[in-house]
Parts: sequence; structure tokens; C-alpha cells
Amino acid sequence: MPTPPLEVLVVDDDAGDVLMIEEALEANEIDSRLHVVSDGVEAIAFLRRQEPHTDAPRPQLILLDLNMPRMDGREVLAEVKGDEELRSIPVVVLTTSALDEDVLRSYQLRANAFVTKPVDLDQFTAIVQQIETFYGRTVRLPR
Repeated sequence: MPTPPLEVLVVDDDAGDVLMIEEALEANEIDSRLHVVSDGVEAIAFLRRQEPHTDAPRPQLILLDLNMPRMDGREVLAEVKGDEELRSIPVVVLTTSALDEDVLRSYQLRANAFVTKPVDLDQFTAIVQQIETFYGRTVRLPR
């Protein structure tokens, strides 16, 4: 029986980073379906299936940037992990920040992992593929 695609929600306002994530996931051998939103307000609407995302699938993995307009990643993380319906979705903070306070705060808010985006394209691709491989093949996720 074929495995359904891994539903991945990318929450990032940087179009270049989103493009690199898309390309890294396409180059990997794991079947995944990518959904992209550009800020935290839109992410919460997607997760709660509010307009315009009423038919949005439930993601099995969230890749979350910290620094975004309207509602930043820390606020999104607090909302997701504070919501009984959403808290089981793994959240990987994927951000340019390497600040100790961002790492600590993310884990205090119950992030599943914190990854600093590398500047090198090959390293960025490799890290995104490792994340997808881990969550798409190694661990068992709720469907």
C-alpha cells in the first residue's frame, strides 16, 4: 500500500528561502506536498482551516521561520503548542537566527527542533532534506 505524501506547511516570508526549501524537497526522494504561507496570521488561519484555507489539509510537519510580519514565529509556536488540536504537529524552527535566546525560547515554547538556515545553498538543501527524511521516513507521525 503506497504511503500518502508528507503534508508540510512552510511558514516563511522570504520568497528566496521558500524557493530553496521547495527545490530541496523536490530533489529529495520522499513524496511530500508543500503548502506555503508568508506570515503567522496566515499560518494560524491555515491550521484552523479558516478563510481562505477552509479546505487546507492538516500538515504533518511545520517548518517555521521566526522573523515575520504581523505575527512572528514565536507567537505561532505558542499558538500551535497551546492548542490541543494542533500541538501534536511537529514544528521545526528553520530560521536565520543563531541567538541563544531564540533557541531557548523556541524550546520553551515546545519546538521539536531548532535549525539555523545555512547561507551556503548546498548546506541549506542538505539540511532541509535531512529534516524531511527524518520526519518522512524515520519517525512515525500521526495521520
